[in-house]
Amino acid sequence: MSRRVHPHAKVRSQAGASRLNTSKPPRYEVIDALRGFALAGVALVNLRWLSLYEMMPKATREALPSAGFDAAAISAMSVLADGKFITVFSLLFGLGFALQLDRDEGAAGVHRYLRRMLGLALIGLLHGYFIWWGDILLTYAVVGVVLLPLRHLPDRALLAIALAVAVLPPLISAPVRAWLPPIPAGKEVFAQALQAFSMPSWREFLHGNIAVANWARMANWALVCFVLSRFLLGYWAGRKGLLQDPWRHRALLGGLCVGGVVLGLVLMGLAEVQASWRASHPDLDTRAVKLTLRMLARLEPIALGVAYAAAFVLAFSHPRMRRWLSPFAAVGRMALTHYLLQSVVGVALFYAIGLDLGGERGLAPVLLAWALLFAVQVRVSHWWLSRFQYGPVEWLWRWTTRGARPPFRRLSPEPAAA
Repeated sequence: MSRRVHPHAKVRSQAGASRLNTSKPPRYEVIDALRGFALAGVALVNLRWLSLYEMMPKATREALPSAGFDAAAISAMSVLADGKFITVFSLLFGLGFALQLDRDEGAAGVHRYLRRMLGLALIGLLHGYFIWWGDILLTYAVVGVVLLPLRHLPDRALLAIALAVAVLPPLISAPVRAWLPPIPAGKEVFAQALQAFSMPSWREFLHGNIAVANWARMANWALVCFVLSRFLLGYWAGRKGLLQDPWRHRALLGGLCVGGVVLGLVLMGLAEVQASWRASHPDLDTRAVKLTLRMLARLEPIALGVAYAAAFVLAFSHPRMRRWLSPFAAVGRMALTHYLLQSVVGVALFYAIGLDLGGERGLAPVLLAWALLFAVQVRVSHWWLSRFQYGPVEWLWRWTTRGARPPFRRLSPEPAAA
């Protein structure tokens, strides 16, 4: 069960407590709730692709009767959701790895951690190749291993490397692409995939999904840098105890919230005006300036993602807000299960092997599906956790990590934490 602590209570060294090698580590309700909140935003963005809307040619989308509403919805999601919620979700994975490595010290702990990454990689492979090509779990597993030798770096080094890795892709794009085999254009790949996913054939679905998954691993190589930068920031936050004991760090969290919003909005505004600015100042329209702007743009989702996380944690520290935010905690405790379930539901709703709703109806049905799906996931999570100790995929993942089957059912049903 999630541990509840009065927000004004002074908690003694959580880091020291986390070093105790217990079979069932303490839960932090605010972390679970933030993870559930992040998963809601991740689902919103992913369903645009799962609905096949984003795979449709631009001309086709602009010809839809819903084109006006869709454009407004895309603009709103671009500002509020794209890159931000997956940043929070990734930060929490990095923070979780920090808690695990801090708790399980020594060679045995490292071996257990590597088994955990192997289990996550297998789940990611199955998800990416047999359900939805947009999987991120395999990347999480690979980057989780990369994180291992960096765990002893001082705090400043973690932050410096995180920011450097975040802005690195524009600098290394040319050599990386020269090293990779020829990569087809996204327009061509998506056209073929859309055709495959629009056919009521499981064979065509699997063939198309595997083809897009293989393409995405190469075309989206910068995802490794994206995830590593977030993992390092999450690891730093876990080491500092920002989310384990937020009340003690409320000043820092407030600074991260305000600073993240200001920086994010400045970078967002810069991205909007940079083209006209360069056009009016030809002497500054150089390759170096363009490269710098591209690098700065990669900091915007980090700034706003950190601001989202800090704002949520600060709000959760107040009892009135906690009552409204705590339902996210049950979803967060089953985040891996629900992440996979969202893909299954998306394929079942929008692909031709399912209900074949497709993307031709625009984004209104996608938004409705998202709202209904997440509402059901909240209710199901509370029901499930009142009867079982873990989500089904979390239970399997824990089994592969520990090497022994953990208890699954509760001895007697009880209300789930809210």
